[in-house]
Amino acid sequence: MIFTPVYLSGATLVEPERRQDARGWFARVYCEREFAARGLPTRMVQTNLSLTRRAGTVRGMHFQHAPNAEDKLVRCARGAIWDCIVDLRPQSPTYCQWFGAELSEDNGRMLLVPKGFAHGFVSLTDDAAVTYQVSAFYAPESEGGARWDDPAFGIEWPVPVIDMSDKDRNWPDYQREAQ
Repeated sequence: MIFTPVYLSGATLVEPERRQDARGWFARVYCEREFAARGLPTRMVQTNLSLTRRAGTVRGMHFQHAPNAEDKLVRCARGAIWDCIVDLRPQSPTYCQWFGAELSEDNGRMLLVPKGFAHGFVSLTDDAAVTYQVSAFYAPESEGGARWDDPAFGIEWPVPVIDMSDKDRNWPDYQREAQ
């Protein structure tokens, strides 16, 4: 696997190294030893799968508050998405900054989202399937979110947003904490 840290502290793009032959290809998408050797989280307790029917649909920006904060390893298994994260850690030098990358079945990239980040994506294709390995069990009482267009972040989405859930549309403005 190829690990590329991004400019938001702790976030990492992970690319599988495909071994190809006449049958197709094979790649590891997770190896505890390789993650541990880079100081990345290794305990994943749950795997989730979402299917987004229409291109231009946003899911997010979601996070879990402590004590149920979670690391996520996000991968697009079918189609393509533009995945986005926002650093919500007030003491971080990249507080309220965002990063986005295309994840697709073709490029095989994954994004490691650290605890303390909001996460969301816009589907670039119809029928985009996304898997999330998470380090903590879902706790509804710890659920949080921010709007995709919150002015506190200024995310530049790569395609027009045409759909999302009412919950995601109605998150309140994010209140920045003092640093």
